Amino acid sequence: MGADDIRVAIALRVPDDVVRARQAGRDAARTLGFGMADQTRLATAISEITRNALHYGGGGACEILGSRDGRGREVVVTVTDGGPGIPDIDKAMSPGFSTGNSLGMGLPGARRLVDWMNIESQPGLTRVVMAMRRRSPA
Repeated sequence: MGADDIRVAIALRVPDDVVRARQAGRDAARTLGFGMADQTRLATAISEITRNALHYGGGGACEILGSRDGRGREVVVTVTDGGPGIPDIDKAMSPGFSTGNSLGMGLPGARRLVDWMNIESQPGLTRVVMAMRRRSPA
């Protein structure tokens, strides 16, 4: 890891861990020079996905990796849980779809807040990877 690299791992066991993950993502983005709006978008996406891992997956882990080089900077967040999985990812990504009596905006909302998101899910392991990237000014 280089001098500008960031790595933070947070266990997701209790609701306060969601707050810790959110703050760690915001801190990483700020350290790497992301603007306030990007920091807020990333923190909100992390909050949504980690809350899902805790609520639906029974807990898990959040890893935040940040890096900066001559081309730009990025924060990559991986959230995993060992819950029952997401039976239909396409349906879960549809605004308004919910299995938990919510508004159904968590996954699709988080997806709109970041530059890239990938979800892999099966019973016993769900992994959500999302990234925010910004090019260095020319």
